[in-house]
Amino acid sequence: MSTQSIKMPDIGEGIAEVELVAWHVQVGDTVAEDQILADVMTDKATVEIPSHVAGKVLSLDAAVGQVVAVGTEIIHIEVAGAADAEAPAPENRPMDRPVMANVPVIANAVKQSMTSGLHGLPRDARSDDVPVAGSTSVDHGGLKSAPQGPKPVAAPAVRRRAWELGIELTSIKGTGPAGRITQADLDVHAQNSNTSPGKTAGDARYAQRTLEEAIPVIGLRRKIAQKMQEAKRRIPHFTYVEEVDVTELEDLRTRLNAQYGATRGKLTLLPFLIRAIVLAVRDHPEVNARYDDEAAVVTRYAAVHLGLATQTSGGLMVPVIRHAETLDLWACAAEIVRLAEAARSGKATREELSGSTLTVTSLGPLAGIAHTPVINHPEVAIIGPNRIVERPMIKGGMVVARKMMNVSSSFDHRVVDGMNAAEFIQQIRGYLECPGTLLVA
Repeated sequence: MSTQSIKMPDIGEGIAEVELVAWHVQVGDTVAEDQILADVMTDKATVEIPSHVAGKVLSLDAAVGQVVAVGTEIIHIEVAGAADAEAPAPENRPMDRPVMANVPVIANAVKQSMTSGLHGLPRDARSDDVPVAGSTSVDHGGLKSAPQGPKPVAAPAVRRRAWELGIELTSIKGTGPAGRITQADLDVHAQNSNTSPGKTAGDARYAQRTLEEAIPVIGLRRKIAQKMQEAKRRIPHFTYVEEVDVTELEDLRTRLNAQYGATRGKLTLLPFLIRAIVLAVRDHPEVNARYDDEAAVVTRYAAVHLGLATQTSGGLMVPVIRHAETLDLWACAAEIVRLAEAARSGKATREELSGSTLTVTSLGPLAGIAHTPVINHPEVAIIGPNRIVERPMIKGGMVVARKMMNVSSSFDHRVVDGMNAAEFIQQIRGYLECPGTLLVA
């Protein structure tokens, strides 16, 4: 028998170090050649690291959450052989098969994470696998293995949620195919844990609570935190809020949906707002730009590649509507649905999550009356609609009920002056309050 080490391979693109976000094996496990050992995260993607040998895991030499340099030994495996050796040295060349995990995120997925979600999208997607009870844990003396047993079968989304809830997957009997643990199994387990025999839900509600939970900030969450901090540290924000009378817009939207909804799809408010932004950008190219503050260069774009801050279970991601200026209302609505679903399911490609020039953020019905969105660095502007509220307004000297909505926006004051920002938002307001102009401009 011999011991072989596997080093962190060079995954290309000049990446010198990565963050280890999940182990898929434990000490004592038998692994096959090409079996996935771990997930690592770069600034651009989550990548799966395969084994180049078959054998038994002797040690895991890096902890979840640890930043590991390319070429660092991460695991030792006992294999049949005559002498100690190392696995084929992938550290001197790019990985043969860097396997993209379910979420090809980070560069733009996380850079948008400082914004709100898109239309209150359901949180049913997970970005990557995460450590759960039964995985390798860290003690003061180093890495140790948890009790051995059959490894629970569960999707990455289920593993992440179980980890967030503090549930051991080994304590759950899966009801899915081949014993796979499902989201419904987690729901049942969590409900049963909250009410013990002889106690009602009301008793549990008033019981004293002493539980403390330490949650490591790793993987996507770490990237989100870093991106938010970078944006606030580097960009001098100023926020501008304006109210918009969307009564006529909502009437038009209702009529269009009644007439064309069955054949062309339903329209939400968002395609109208995006169309208004696209039209206003023609006269205000300074807001559709990126600022390289190190080179002191502002790049303005004729094309509007609009990022949509989208809430997923793994965190905020920002799929990008390419060339939004070329889309009519229904094409825009269809692209919103397609990209949002891709983000939620973890199937969005790197291209679909990068290259935005301007970002829109919305929480839909949860949006409140105003918010202060954080700019998606290195962009210079972000726009967010808020909740529509029907309230009394003075119109023609009479008190009438109108549907009102605030539009919140933030700008980089190094690039966009207050007057320019106000004129830009007022132009958007004009289009939304006279929605017929959106269809002819």
